Amino acid sequence: MITIHIISLFPESVRPYLDTSIMQRAQDKGLFCYILHNLADYSVRNTRRVDDRPYGWWAGTLITIEPITNCLRYIESQYGKMPILLTSPRWQTLSQELSQNLSQESEQYTIICGHYEWIDERIHTLFDIRELSIGNYILSSGELASLVIIDSIVRLIPGALSVESLAEESFSPGLSGQREYPQYSRPEVFENITVPSVLLSGNLKKIQEWKITHLS
Repeated sequence: MITIHIISLFPESVRPYLDTSIMQRAQDKGLFCYILHNLADYSVRNTRRVDDRPYGWWAGTLITIEPITNCLRYIESQYGKMPILLTSPRWQTLSQELSQNLSQESEQYTIICGHYEWIDERIHTLFDIRELSIGNYILSSGELASLVIIDSIVRLIPGALSVESLAEESFSPGLSGQREYPQYSRPEVFENITVPSVLLSGNLKKIQEWKITHLS
């Protein structure tokens, strides 16, 4: 089982997705579970506020060093050391190969959902943190990015999906890392658009050749 600890200021926004569809089925099978940690619970102020203005007169606010340190140390004290991931527009971009590796590297992860302008940079001095990006754009908060990362990991845990479903999908080893071929279903003809005849032929060799030539 893979356990993922999610540090978030908005944990209520994460739960609905993780408790539906493939994510829920993976939990039901005992392959995956998640534990939410509300960063506001680790505030050192009575207001539950966890951000403050950065030194240097930059715009916006930062997640301050004390609450995030307190939260990470609590998780470590209760569950042991584990890889820490931080949703970030910097550093490494998520890929299918990376998700595959993450699904096998550890039984526990902590994911920090970024918010505000950033996190006090001293967090990198105190903890070994791996920053992951889901693309070259900015989101209002890291919850969406964390769900993308979690989904990409959980669906690759053996048993979460059928072997057949994973064998030939975009970026998989079965397709040599290429994007999947076009696919069609019933009816055969819709608004004068016809399914390619080779897919109706029943000739498995020709169908396989067609698939290969239509990878992108």
